[in-house]
Amino acid sequence: MTDLDYLAILVATAVAFVLSGIWYAVFAGRLARLSEAYADSGRPPAWTMLVEVARSLVVAAVLAVLAAWTGTEGWMQALLLGLVVWVGFPVTILSGSVVHEKVPWRLAAIHLGDWLVKLVVIAVIVGVWR
Repeated sequence: MTDLDYLAILVATAVAFVLSGIWYAVFAGRLARLSEAYADSGRPPAWTMLVEVARSLVVAAVLAVLAAWTGTEGWMQALLLGLVVWVGFPVTILSGSVVHEKVPWRLAAIHLGDWLVKLVVIAVIVGVWR
């Protein structure tokens, strides 16, 4: 297994979690209008925060492995890695939910923006911090 910088993974996890929280706070009103799932404006239960930290940790670890395997060096290559992963996965998955499950495209766009920020930031942190 490739040597990974676990501190970079932990920092990327924390940064992604915070940025994602800010993202969804900014779009809270729009989310509530687009989906009943976001209509309850109360504070989410603590366990959901733990789930989000765990999800961010998994994404950061996977991107760290991909960065190592692809020999990603420097912020430009890391940025490109984040963009490629974003198009390859969240864009593809969320566009399918719009087409097949009738998820409102504006809702999918909000989620896509979050994933774009998250993946690029994580990729840059784990790709440069090696």
